[in-house]
Amino acid sequence: MDDSDSKRWLMDCMTETADILKEDNTVQPPLKRTPLYDLHVELGAKMVPFAGYDMPVQYPLGVMKEHLHTRTQAGLFDVSHMGQARLVPHVRDVDAADLFERLVPGGISTLKEGRIRYTQLTDDSAGILDDLMATRFGNTLWLVVNAACKDADYAHIRGHLTGVELEIADRGLLALQGPEASRVLSGLFPEVAGMAFMSAVNVDWDGQTLLVSRCGYTGEDGYEISIPAEATEAFCRVLLADDAVEMIGLGARDSLRLEAGLCLYGHDIDTTTTPAQADLLWSVPKRRLEQANFPGADVVNTQIG
Repeated sequence: MDDSDSKRWLMDCMTETADILKEDNTVQPPLKRTPLYDLHVELGAKMVPFAGYDMPVQYPLGVMKEHLHTRTQAGLFDVSHMGQARLVPHVRDVDAADLFERLVPGGISTLKEGRIRYTQLTDDSAGILDDLMATRFGNTLWLVVNAACKDADYAHIRGHLTGVELEIADRGLLALQGPEASRVLSGLFPEVAGMAFMSAVNVDWDGQTLLVSRCGYTGEDGYEISIPAEATEAFCRVLLADDAVEMIGLGARDSLRLEAGLCLYGHDIDTTTTPAQADLLWSVPKRRLEQANFPGADVVNTQIG
């Protein structure tokens, strides 16, 4: 693909992104704000309603330059609107991963310590209620779900599982993505440089415990940092002090994920699509298909023949 083709393709992504983020003019309840709202305004972000939050769609740099900056240096995204929760067993000898596997087609019970798995919450028709990340720490799970679905997800999990408590976390969430992300973050925490893809570790910063994962939120190599809400802005400013780091809005977030072929819930997948129809069978182990003990398993098995 030559430069003109790349630019044309990127412009197509921008058009599709604009459709995804088209402003909803219906009457909405008061918008929530992430811990970085004041910083977004200070940095000149254009704020828009998104999933019940007042979120930055772009900064003065503009969507295309933000997209390209992330692919060549390091983009910093505020994703604090997403849902973060810990699934904790009531008794010590119960494994939250074993229980949670009943609700998803992914291989959760086989997760090793500090490892992450992408999966989906499905209904009895195999429709995708949401897609999410699950991380194992001991016999507990750390869950990250989509902002627009989080309340329904929490209700679904609580309504279908006994023997565990779902603890909702009041934390900020940042995504530092791009080829310079490792250099920038390992300058603060040397241990993150050697992290494997789809792994997570706890690190200490200024008396706070941060949970750092390496999932590549935009399809680029990068990290996601969960941090207590009250420390989010201070830590964000530390990252922005590096010349390679720029704040990136929802517009480039969507175009980057489209470019990487990553699903956007509510656009590419929803309750009308199954993991098979969404080409997500790579996230469903053969064991789970054979056991057929997740919601909608019979539908998925029928679809794949």
